[in-house]
This record gives sequence, C-alpha cells and structure tokens, in this order.
Amino acid sequence: MSKFKVNSRSDNKIFVETKSYRTILNKFQDLKKDKGKIVHVLGAPGTGKSTNIYKAIEKADLNVLDVKIELLNDSLTSRGVYHEFIKVLQVQTGATSKEEVYTYFSDFDAVIFADKFHDNAKIGFSDWTRKAGWHATGFYFLCIKDYLKYRGDLKKTNIVLQTAWRTHFMGRKYDTFTDLGPISWILVKILSIFFEVVEISYTEEETIKIVKKHVNAPESEIKKLIKKHGHKPRVICIELEKKIKNQGFLI
Repeated sequence: MSKFKVNSRSDNKIFVETKSYRTILNKFQDLKKDKGKIVHVLGAPGTGKSTNIYKAIEKADLNVLDVKIELLNDSLTSRGVYHEFIKVLQVQTGATSKEEVYTYFSDFDAVIFADKFHDNAKIGFSDWTRKAGWHATGFYFLCIKDYLKYRGDLKKTNIVLQTAWRTHFMGRKYDTFTDLGPISWILVKILSIFFEVVEISYTEEETIKIVKKHVNAPESEIKKLIKKHGHKPRVICIELEKKIKNQGFLI
C-alpha cells in the first residue's frame, strides 16, 4: 500500500491534475496573503488527499509546518494523546511551552496535519482513532479549547486539516463524510460553517487517467474495479498490481 501512498512532497513524482486539485490549489494560493483560515480536506481513503495537498503546497510555494506524530501505544486516553501532540509541536517549533508553540505558528504560511500526522509512523493518529472510536472526540474538544484560547496567535497563520472518518456498517467500511449519501451531505454542510471545505473526488475519466499513470493495466479492468471500489485510485492500483502479479495481464 505504501508504494501508492504520499507522505511528503518528495513522494509526489507521478501526478495527474484534476478538478479537485485545481480547487485545492486555488485555496492554497490565497494562503500566502490571507491568514486565519482553516482548510478542511475531505475524501474517502484511497482518493489521494495527501497527494493533492503536497502538490498544491509545492505549486503555491507555501512555507509550511508539516506536523508529524508517533504515539507510544494506541491505548492512550484523549488527554494522553493531546499531551503527546503538544510535545511534538514543541520539538518541531523549538518552543519551550505550549504558549510559545502557537506564537511560532505565525512563522509559517500554514500548519499542515496530513499523512505525517495520521499515518507516517508505527502508531499514528489514525491508528489511535480507529481503536478509540467516538472516545477520540475528547482530543478534538481539547484542541478546540486551545483554539479559542490562542486564536489571536492562530489567526496569524493558516491550518490545513486532512480527515477521513471511517464508519463500520454490516461488515463494510464507509467514509462518514463522503460515502453515506444524505448523511454525508448534511455533515459536510455543518463542517462548511466552521471550515473552508475541499472534497477530493474524481470522475470516472479522471480515475482511469490516474490509475493508468501508476499501473499498466487495461481500461476494462480499471472500470471493473471502479464499480467495485468507487473512484479510489490507490485502492484500485493495489488490487491491479495483485492481479498483474497473479494473472500477468499487461498492455
């Protein structure tokens, strides 16, 4: 899976421009001159949220703090994760206190919470939230409390959040913000009240183009997997590589 996963700008060697990318790029280009924005990037797992984020950062020439975290275990409480989070921020900014952390944020065009925060570790934030479930909301409340307390400092920079909130139903995984029809639509509308929301999604034509850039497979096979998985290029690429290895079809 890691072969098709982007954790930093240097991983983004193969890229296809899409409508979603152009939308996020327009948002990011504004971050050079506008401060105090919170951009919330949504998309089902496998759609390439980080791919689009890092490419847009590069194109917009943003100076960013790309926050990364590695947890000691996935059984921490919300407050335990919050304390680890603050420690990581102090190390990355060179701050000696939480108050200094938020002051130093103004040195950057944006503070990024993408794959280095969620997945680029033995135990990342996503691993913890999967185990904690709805108990993870305690962590978010602590962050909201900090935002309200230090919003004067935070309004001197921008924040970019990448989110995929998975829901399990009848043995299948769904992305809460994109896969649940009217429920997802309502949740996104609520998020849009507080954030500038960008959803990463693709047309069938865009999905085929992205997949063919990564895997040499027939278009007919790609379309079959689109019907099976939806427009999720990384998921499709992984399955195609397995099929190529087992069946040997190439064009």
